[in-house]
Amino acid sequence: MSNPSPAPRTSLQKLFLTGLLTLLPIWLTWVVVKFVFVLLSDASKPIVGPLSQEIAASFPQSLGWISALWVQNTIAMVATVGVILLVGFLARRVIGQRILGWFELLILRVPLASTIYTSARKLLDILQTKPGSTQRVVLVDFPHREMKSVGLVTRVMREEGSGRELAAVYVPTTPNPTSGYLEIVPVELLTPTDWSVDQAMSFIISGGAVAPESMPFTRAGER
Repeated sequence: MSNPSPAPRTSLQKLFLTGLLTLLPIWLTWVVVKFVFVLLSDASKPIVGPLSQEIAASFPQSLGWISALWVQNTIAMVATVGVILLVGFLARRVIGQRILGWFELLILRVPLASTIYTSARKLLDILQTKPGSTQRVVLVDFPHREMKSVGLVTRVMREEGSGRELAAVYVPTTPNPTSGYLEIVPVELLTPTDWSVDQAMSFIISGGAVAPESMPFTRAGER
């Protein structure tokens, strides 16, 4: 007797792999959107929740639906987005800048909060400007010269004694760029790119799938 053909099993494996690769990006998108939705709604839920319950109790016939959980979450998210837009609008006005200045003075009086706020504020500020003599997005040799990692230059310093320029480079990890590690690298050992920060983030989050057709790899003067 001849052995049964393995074709059906192979076909099922291919179909499963194709379905998995098709659903995985959709699932990841849903996870991120759900995380942002919950994050935004939770910020305003302590105010929106009790208020919606009171409205629903006062008008049970016409507005009872407001007490539904999904309605509260939606209203809370919209309220949070509205507050963010309002803060952005005020931050571009003199009165908003004064309020922000008073708020920063208040935070700076709290030891732990001042450290976190100051560090985060500086990081966001420096990512919006070029760090002097180097490009913002660079490649660093890791783990050896023939392999590169994408890094963001956050500061340029000088070595004591020699005066050689050193760059503080934050190297994000894939697929979560909020985690990573910090390296101090001589500027001449960096491979500059013409990428924007957004392009670098897309490259890192996608695991290299979203990338330009060409990129620099060898530094000037190397062979």
